[in-house]
Amino acid sequence: MFLGIEIGGSKLQLAVGHDGRLLRTWRGSVDLVAGAEGIRRQILVAVPELLRTAGVEHSALHAIGVGFGGPTDDATHSVITSHQVTGWDDFPLEDWLTQHFDSPAFVGNDADVAGLGEALHGAGRGESPVFYVTVGSGIGGGLIIDGQIYRGVGRGAAEIGHLLIDGVHTTEDLASGFGIENYLIGKGLPFKTACELGDAVHASHPDALNVLGRAIDGLAVALTHVVTLLCPKVIVIGGGVSLIGNEHFFRPLRRAVERRTFAPFTRLTEIVPAALGEEVVLHGALALAKSGLEGKWVTR
Repeated sequence: MFLGIEIGGSKLQLAVGHDGRLLRTWRGSVDLVAGAEGIRRQILVAVPELLRTAGVEHSALHAIGVGFGGPTDDATHSVITSHQVTGWDDFPLEDWLTQHFDSPAFVGNDADVAGLGEALHGAGRGESPVFYVTVGSGIGGGLIIDGQIYRGVGRGAAEIGHLLIDGVHTTEDLASGFGIENYLIGKGLPFKTACELGDAVHASHPDALNVLGRAIDGLAVALTHVVTLLCPKVIVIGGGVSLIGNEHFFRPLRRAVERRTFAPFTRLTEIVPAALGEEVVLHGALALAKSGLEGKWVTR
């Protein structure tokens, strides 16, 4: 049995389970004022509660996997920082978890861990390489090769959200929820949030369609780079913005990528929606715990 933890900027999620099955989950909100110390206190209380309600003895817990909302360092087994929550800088999270729960712990960036979940148990199951992209408030990415996370030299890789698209704007600037909302505010349009934009798109509002088209074009440029450099078997896309759906998001995105793709690579990479929803990081965290225990969670 494994414990999976998602530590984000606004939510904390836990699950106990194994082999793609979530036996029991727990979810709480993050108190930004309490910072990282507040999240750690939540974990200390929530884990015993979760195990108890799941009917799992602590002795049956083999390992812990964590998807952390920020960059992590494989060499020091620590988180580097969080851009939303104070108090995480250079924190030795793996050692802290092992000390408090007497189980080996393995920590990865949340997008990498989500990618692992989708590759093993979601929309990328049975395929390799799998490139995962989350298009939500921000944009993150993860590359999974033969069921293992690719981490470059140990501080991360596949950071598609930080690609410079036009010499000025990054993928996040153009296509993330925050990026879209900043653009909407600047244009003075009647819809102010990415959610409102989605509603306006489905109502065929011409300004909304133009704004979404701008975001999709920016994301398509980034994905074209992914295909050109990596040519993965499948690109899995999740996150709130992707929920706009097939007709207005995935179909035009596929066309825009195909139009730009290096000709010999055309139609080699399938672009599909994610399958695991809000529990994607939990699925990946459980898989990370198992892989870590087997000594093969990361590939370089």
